[in-house]
Order: sequence, then C-alpha cells, then structure tokens
Amino acid sequence: MAPPKKPSKNDIPAPIIVKKVTIVAGGHHGGAWKVAYADFVTAMMAFFLLMWLLGATTEKQRKGIADYFTPTLVKMKQGAAGSNGFLGGSSLTDPDKYPNRKGQTGTRAMTIPRDATGGPKEGGANVDKASNVRAKIIARMSATEKLKKLARILKVTPTPDGIRIDMVDDADFSMFRLGTTVLTPDAVQLLSALTAALRDEPGAFTIRGHTDGLQYKRGDGITGSAINNWSLSAGRAEATRQQMMRNGIAEDRFKRIEGVADREPLVADNPTDARNRRMTVLLTNQ
Repeated sequence: MAPPKKPSKNDIPAPIIVKKVTIVAGGHHGGAWKVAYADFVTAMMAFFLLMWLLGATTEKQRKGIADYFTPTLVKMKQGAAGSNGFLGGSSLTDPDKYPNRKGQTGTRAMTIPRDATGGPKEGGANVDKASNVRAKIIARMSATEKLKKLARILKVTPTPDGIRIDMVDDADFSMFRLGTTVLTPDAVQLLSALTAALRDEPGAFTIRGHTDGLQYKRGDGITGSAINNWSLSAGRAEATRQQMMRNGIAEDRFKRIEGVADREPLVADNPTDARNRRMTVLLTNQ
C-alpha cells in the first residue's frame, strides 16, 4: 500500500463547517405571551373598576374622588389674598398685600378637611350654603364705595358647624376703638350690611372675639377690676351681638358669645399683628 501523499504548499485547505443549533425553551413562543396577557387582564380589571365607580357614585362623590387625586399645588396664585374676586382668597393668613404695619405678612394656612362623600362631618354640606351667603353679602357690600372697600376684611368659609364669617382688622381698619368695646363708625356700617345679608338665613349665631397679644391695662391683682384680653374679647363679642340685634336679628337666635383673648392668633409668630384682632360670626346649622 502506497504511503499517504504529503500536502504541498499549493494544495487548497479543506473548508471549516460550523453548525449553529438553537434550542427553544417552553414551546413555540416561550413565556412572553403570559406577561402580555397579565398586563391585558390588569388593564381590563382597572377599566371595569372605573366603570363601576362611575355607575355606583353620585356627582358629589365623583367630584370628591377627583379632588383626592388632584395635586395640592396646581398653580401659583396670580396675585394676593382676595385676588380671585370679591371676598375671594384661599386663606386669611396666606401671604398677601394687606396694608399691615411693617410689611407683615401671614404665613399660616387654614384648610377644611373633605373626603370623597363631602358629607356634613367635613363641611361639604355647607359649601352650597356658603356660596349663597357669600352672594348675599356681595350684593349688600356693593351698595356703596365705602362698603366695597370694607369688603376686603371679610372672609366667608364653610365649616363642619356652619358658615363662618371673619372680620379681620388691618392697619387701615379696626372694628373697635383701641382698648375698648366701642365699635368704630366703619364697623357699624359693616355690621349693618352683614346683618341685612344674614337676617333671613336659617340657623343660630355664635360670636367669638379675638384680640392681639398686647396688654392694654394691668390691675393690682386684688380688686379684680383690671381690663385684660379675656374680658376685652368677650366684651367685644357682646358689643357685636347687640349691634346685630339693633339691625334686626332676634335675640333668641344667638346661641352663645365667646371671648378667647389672644389664644387663637392667625399670625402665631407675631402676636401683635393687627390681623390677630378679629370678630368671628358663625351661622350654625339648624
């Protein structure tokens, strides 16, 4: 047998063949279809839940749900407190352009809790009533230019207990003469217009007086006759009640009067701020 021929330099080398083998796991399309199907089922469940909510809730409940998912700060206010219209503004103590002494500005915000139902517990039942009361006050305060200017110190707010109307002092307006329970002429006009707007509204009245942190007079601690912020705030509440009675509110419609001195300030970081002096009239639910 002849020995094998040795390859020479002119011989062409044999080609190298590579065989690629692909192994498919789990069947024809693997498990990707399961993920897509799960996403589809989740989307359908959310869709049917939405349809059920739309059919099983009232208009007020749907609005409450929408409010729950609404961002708290949608946009910055274009102007100062009260810039959204007559008796407008989101809060008495928001940063504002009131003519306060030394450029003081409020920083505390007051909010009214509300859930999806907007029920009486959260004050939702009083929102429509507050709108009606606000409209009546606007009509009365538009009677003269003087009252239009005084309207800036009014704030109408629905609360769980009823409708609250705040009358807040500032650097250019004061409900009472300094350190006394004597109403100023502007306050008499203001209460006359306010009483006319509230006279035919059902419900009882609660009046609360607030002072700032200034101590007007100190006694000797023996006679007990000293005037202090407690007696001053209660006396101003009583003076407001009497003025409202003179303007036509029946005596038996007043539930109580309160004087809380300087214990509930609007501007807590500055007890002497003018806006801490205020009168609050609460038209309670029937």
